[in-house]
Amino acid sequence: MDHHHHQQHHHNQYDGGENDYMPQEDDWDRDMLLDPAWEKQQRKTFTAWCNSHLRKAGTQIDNIEEDFRDGLKLMLLLEVISGERLAKPERGKMRVHKISNVNKALDFIASKGVKLVSIGAEEIVDGNAKMTLGMIWTIILRFAIQDISVEETSAKEGLLLWCQRKTAPYKNVNIQNFHISWKDGLGFCALIHRHRPELIDYGKLRKDDPMTNLNTAFDVAEKYLDIPKMLDAEDIVGTARPDEKAIMTYVSSFYHAFSGAQKAETAANRICKVLAVNQENEQLMEDYEKLASDLLEWIRRTIPWLENRVPENTMQAMQQKLEDFRDYRRLHKPPKVQEKCQLEINFNTLQTKLRLSNRPAFMPSEGKMVSDISNAWGGLEGAEKGYEEWLLNEIRRLERLDHLAEKFRQKAAIHEAWTDGKEEMLQDKDFETATLSEIKALLKKHEAFESDLAAHQDRVEQIAAIAQELNELEYYDSPSVNARCQRICDQWDLLGVLTQKRSEALQRTEKLLETIDQLYLEFAKRAAPFNNWMEGAMEDLQDTFIVHTIEEIQGLSTAHEQFKATLPEADKERQAILGIHNEIAKIVQTYHVNMAGTNPYTTINPQEINAKWDKVRQLVPQRDQALVEEHARQQNNERLRRQFANQANVIGPWIQTKMEEIGRISIEMHGTLEDQLTHLRQYEKSIVNYKPKIDQLEGDHQLIQEALIFDNKHTNYTMEHIRVGWEQLLTTIARTINEIENQILTRDAKGISQDQMNEFRASFNHFDRDHSGALGAEEFKACLISLGFDIGNDAQGEAEFSRIMSIVDPNRLGLVTFQAFIDFMSRETADTDTADQVMASFKVLAGDKNYILADELRRELPPDQAEYCIARMTPYSGPDTVPGALDYMSFSTALYGESDL
Repeated sequence: MDHHHHQQHHHNQYDGGENDYMPQEDDWDRDMLLDPAWEKQQRKTFTAWCNSHLRKAGTQIDNIEEDFRDGLKLMLLLEVISGERLAKPERGKMRVHKISNVNKALDFIASKGVKLVSIGAEEIVDGNAKMTLGMIWTIILRFAIQDISVEETSAKEGLLLWCQRKTAPYKNVNIQNFHISWKDGLGFCALIHRHRPELIDYGKLRKDDPMTNLNTAFDVAEKYLDIPKMLDAEDIVGTARPDEKAIMTYVSSFYHAFSGAQKAETAANRICKVLAVNQENEQLMEDYEKLASDLLEWIRRTIPWLENRVPENTMQAMQQKLEDFRDYRRLHKPPKVQEKCQLEINFNTLQTKLRLSNRPAFMPSEGKMVSDISNAWGGLEGAEKGYEEWLLNEIRRLERLDHLAEKFRQKAAIHEAWTDGKEEMLQDKDFETATLSEIKALLKKHEAFESDLAAHQDRVEQIAAIAQELNELEYYDSPSVNARCQRICDQWDLLGVLTQKRSEALQRTEKLLETIDQLYLEFAKRAAPFNNWMEGAMEDLQDTFIVHTIEEIQGLSTAHEQFKATLPEADKERQAILGIHNEIAKIVQTYHVNMAGTNPYTTINPQEINAKWDKVRQLVPQRDQALVEEHARQQNNERLRRQFANQANVIGPWIQTKMEEIGRISIEMHGTLEDQLTHLRQYEKSIVNYKPKIDQLEGDHQLIQEALIFDNKHTNYTMEHIRVGWEQLLTTIARTINEIENQILTRDAKGISQDQMNEFRASFNHFDRDHSGALGAEEFKACLISLGFDIGNDAQGEAEFSRIMSIVDPNRLGLVTFQAFIDFMSRETADTDTADQVMASFKVLAGDKNYILADELRRELPPDQAEYCIARMTPYSGPDTVPGALDYMSFSTALYGESDL
């Protein structure tokens, strides 16, 4: 491996963190080769570290590779840091003794589970600096770092995690490793400030002043934390990357210094915990004493009250005593029962806690034992028991005394309450304004009252008997009892008289009202149907009608006449109904019955009946008038309908026939196209001459609409229908004439014979199954095939069909008209060499020359056509030309250039 790779490998090993502390065989050489500054840092740091332990044994070293050569200080160092004894050293000065001592040290290190890779005693004795530093690092690693474990991590990683934890609150510190993370010195300062903030004014430190920071930390650590200076600020600032082992060694000293503080804290926590238990127990003891005192005091206060047995004179006072006692049982005692129970629970809990924390049992103060409280409680219950019994006996005694007087008062009060308002009730004139059903109810109620009155006779007698007894016993309040008794008896007699009177009045009123009720019912039974009949009649008479025919209006008139015939009979019924009402009025006057209510069986009254009757009589002539007017209107409408229908029934079929005939002319091929044209022009003329008939019909239609006539059974043709037909007829004739003219143009231009024309028409008509005058793409294809076109289903055929469709249907409507079909067919069948034919014709006129002269043209052609050619022909420029020669060849080509070719 070359040098560079060494270094690379070394980093990976450290960063991976797998065997950071078991260096590979060649690691020592490699590390020392890397950077002389590192060796210098290690030498200083390791020396200071060793001395920090050796001074506990009262010695130190000055030169790390010299002072360990005899092995004695090495053994001493291991004893100090492990706290164990090593085998006795050999005191001889010879090399063999030194080797023996160094081996003892190395064996001890090995016994602690450390692999010493390539470090031999001889090299240490010979003062090999590299080996000596390697050995010391192994010791530092094993005794100062190996056991550091934070959250299950080991050694170096643990130490790093501890540093990160402790410096986490410091924003400008970010510990990620044991070399460049510490270069600005803030990491060291943060560790110290975190544990001993009073030692460093952290806020004053600056990241860009590492020298001050490092020196501050090293000085404070040495002065206050007993950590010797193991590093030089200059070296750290001066190296690109400080030595990891040196930094780890120094940082581990902080860890050990501060984890001591951690131990102290743990110890303090333990003491606090013990004290807290004691304080809690003492609080429980105090609570117990206080509860016990309060409870005993309450018992002492309560017993005398329960033992007081002096009776009261009045029932109220005794009752109050009982009430107080019940309050005591219900309100005051339960919380105390609770307290007593709580007290016992607290006592047991306390004893359990004391036993669990190895403390002596609790002894309450004199007289406050649990048993003392139980005894006092027993005394309370005893006093309580007799008290209630005594109270109840006293109350029973007073009760017997009060019983009779109370009985009198009670019966009298019940009776007075019952009679209260009875006199007014019996004298009430309510029956004078009552309806029959109310009178019946009042009678029932009065009967019930009479039996109630009889039942109360018994109580009146009992009241008199008790009053008599109280008189005999000379009850202190007898006078008032007697007076009350007399009042009751007098009132009783009066109630009897009033009851009889009311009974008679009610029965008399019932009879009268029953008579009136009968009459009311009869009135209602007859008034209701009569009223309905009048309302129906009014509704019918005012019924608006819409009629469309004379039959309908005649029907309405007949019905109206029949109705008028029933009026005399109706008037008789009206008078009979009013008679019943008069009879009722007579009874009311004679017997002075107060008719408070109206007829219960109906809401109809005589005024209403008369008002409606008058209205009916008034409506009859109005209805007569309306029917007459409508009859006249219907007759007029019928006239208009017939007038329209007579014309429409002629015009409709005429348009229909003409349409069919035109269709036939253009489809059937009788005679030449010129014959067809002549025929069609005659049709056109006859159609135009027909126009006044249509106009006349429009006029009649206008009248029908103004009369609001919506139907016409005399014809199936509407104006709309005829207008559309007429317009269609005009357009169809015009379009058909135009088509024939175009066909003539096409035929003449293309030189198509009439026979060919007929053949095209026959094919087209054959495939135009719906006579629409146009073929769909598929119909057109079939038509072409029938005419011998090669458009099979292969790709070539499809392409050819597409080409043809693009000519005949340029707008891509999917339809081919007869005109388009003719244009196409004439182009396909006519002689396509037309330009050549024209040229040949000119050549004939030119007497076989390749050019033609103006004079020749004027001689051979009509004047306007000769001038047309001369104006457009270019001068001829050939081999055998003469002045004024014209080029008829290019002219012929030009004639066709724009269209066919």
